[in-house]
Amino acid sequence: MQHDEGRRPIPARNTVPMRAIAHLLAAKGVVPDAVSLFGLAVGVCSGVLLGLTSLWPDFARPLWIGAALLVVLRGISNVLDGLVAVEESKGSPTGVFYNEFPDRISDMALMVGAGYSLGGSPVAGWLAACLAVLVAYVRALGVIAGAPTDFGGPFAKQQRMFSLAAVAAILALTPYRWHFVWGPGGYLGPMAAWLWVMVPGIVLTIILRLRRAVRAVALTRNSG
Repeated sequence: MQHDEGRRPIPARNTVPMRAIAHLLAAKGVVPDAVSLFGLAVGVCSGVLLGLTSLWPDFARPLWIGAALLVVLRGISNVLDGLVAVEESKGSPTGVFYNEFPDRISDMALMVGAGYSLGGSPVAGWLAACLAVLVAYVRALGVIAGAPTDFGGPFAKQQRMFSLAAVAAILALTPYRWHFVWGPGGYLGPMAAWLWVMVPGIVLTIILRLRRAVRAVALTRNSG
């Protein structure tokens, strides 16, 4: 795991329940890398459940709910692995790999799964997934160049994760007649619409992070 200055700002990290769970996990000998791998597993499963909604439309509602819950569980895992690593002093030299690489796989699985879901758009899903990896790359590139770690949005990891979970939950809990269709052949639905909102939003995130990184590096060099 990263040190404090490189950690994503997550309000839930400072809550009593999260800290209590992290303390319990550390006391039981659970290492943060294992928590990260658990987050990877539930993240991939959330994408799989979304994709299955188009194959099993009769079971779409429970699949959407399951996917949304797993996204939340992934988010909790993302909080706990950092707490166990830093606050409980259980971090390892290889922790950064377990922290970052599983997130990229989970991101791709979620967005590609959303693309293949009922009413989704595979093109938008793959495009969003590729752009999400580029967002993380830009963050890492900025740090290498000497800029502060930048987790800014508007479509950072949390916004991508939980907005897709929210769409899945809405689809599961609302009548089918509310699920508008659009596009060629009328096979696209709300999930496709949101993915196509996310794509330019992720592009904007990349641009803004690049600008902030370049500005920070330029200021550092000028002041030096």
